[in-house]
Amino acid sequence: MIPVQGYAGHKVAVLGLGRSGLATAAALKAGGAEPVLWDDSPEARAHAEAEGWACTDLGREGAFEGIAALITSPGIPHLYPQPHRIIAKAMAEGIPVDNDIGLFFRSWATHEWDDFETMPRTVCVTGSNGKSTTTALIRHIVEHAGRPVQMGGNIGVGVLALEPAQDGEVVVLELSSYQTDLARALTPDIAVFTNLSPDHLDRHSGYGGYFAAKRRLFAEGGPDRAIIGVDEKEGVYLANQMASSREDDRVIRISSEQKLGDFGWSVFARKGFLAEWRKGRQIASIDLREVKGLPGAHNHQNACAAYAAARCLGIAPKVIEEAFHSFAGLPHRSQTVAVKKGVRYVNDSKATNVDSAAKALQAFDNIRWIAGGLGKEGGVSFLKPFLGTVKKAYFIGHSGRDFALELEGLNHEICETMERAVARAAEEAEAGDTVLLAPAAASFDQYKSFEKRGDHFAALVAALPD
Repeated sequence: MIPVQGYAGHKVAVLGLGRSGLATAAALKAGGAEPVLWDDSPEARAHAEAEGWACTDLGREGAFEGIAALITSPGIPHLYPQPHRIIAKAMAEGIPVDNDIGLFFRSWATHEWDDFETMPRTVCVTGSNGKSTTTALIRHIVEHAGRPVQMGGNIGVGVLALEPAQDGEVVVLELSSYQTDLARALTPDIAVFTNLSPDHLDRHSGYGGYFAAKRRLFAEGGPDRAIIGVDEKEGVYLANQMASSREDDRVIRISSEQKLGDFGWSVFARKGFLAEWRKGRQIASIDLREVKGLPGAHNHQNACAAYAAARCLGIAPKVIEEAFHSFAGLPHRSQTVAVKKGVRYVNDSKATNVDSAAKALQAFDNIRWIAGGLGKEGGVSFLKPFLGTVKKAYFIGHSGRDFALELEGLNHEICETMERAVARAAEEAEAGDTVLLAPAAASFDQYKSFEKRGDHFAALVAALPD
């Protein structure tokens, strides 16, 4: 773990005792602080107590007396739609509120670094879609290049559960808007913004607030290199804000939709080929069409982002290309789980919003689409232009019937459950078809998480006859 610096001898409150909360408590204790723990859930408190921690109700009168700071878990609202009562109380009493990301950045560098030949570096990835794949791909490339690397944040382990840095190590962090919004320190060496589409709008009081939370990764101190997807207007704006001129190669623009050859540094993918341009000329090119772990234009954008980050770390294009071909992809993200009787079964359970579902629908042909779950604000009418390759839809879950009404005219069947949807899709599929789980909805009506939903899909597919 990474011992937290700056709180030795002080009491620090920790709100939320899930994975990141307990890791935060342990890291605070390792740094000489006295953690004071609380969670509203009796089950979470019982789990913490079983791990040897005592819990103190932070909502009681005088609970913040002698407390130096409150560290809160990312899932707990601190502003919108309403701040949690304990966070509101801490703020009203002038207690600084932070999260584990803020603690990481104030604690990552140590005096031991004075003896390193090569300084450790942090790469932070944010955006609406593709964060996890991009993060995992960067880690894979660095590992393939033979350099020490760790991965954490919103994927893998909590940031404070990472090990202290080695000489020349790279730490790759996936950061959600919940994490970037509150962190009091954000100083990555390389920051990546993949894209932006509507999500978590209630938590950020609208689209502008959501973008502002993402933008903080680039504004709080500023990275040495900024890699920015410019296929949406917000990315164009952010790149313009970060660059001092068109030729400024501290900003690397990336795209999976357009050529970007006239900037100081850009990486883009067109017709399946990734190209790197610097100062008006092409430096390298990679054929992405045969990279099995990165299917579709959305994954080509992820490839551009990861490529750019790896180049910032000094890794050669040939090494990056080799790593692309050995990347297996991530579970639940355009993951081929089986090919049976000539039918491909793809698990993209992570497609929890319409933008990510649209990208999945554009990645395959002859689709038998399984969609539905707990629908999000705005519905799914946005998907109408992307249904040309869908032979039939099989709708499940709470919003399945709503999806059918919104996508009027689409050949569909109301299946309600994953079991029936998989069975019916398999029954009707022909060789050359793709049965695609891309729900365009949250999982919480029927499953605890999108992972559980994807695992169920994969298990049902595995049980189908070969």
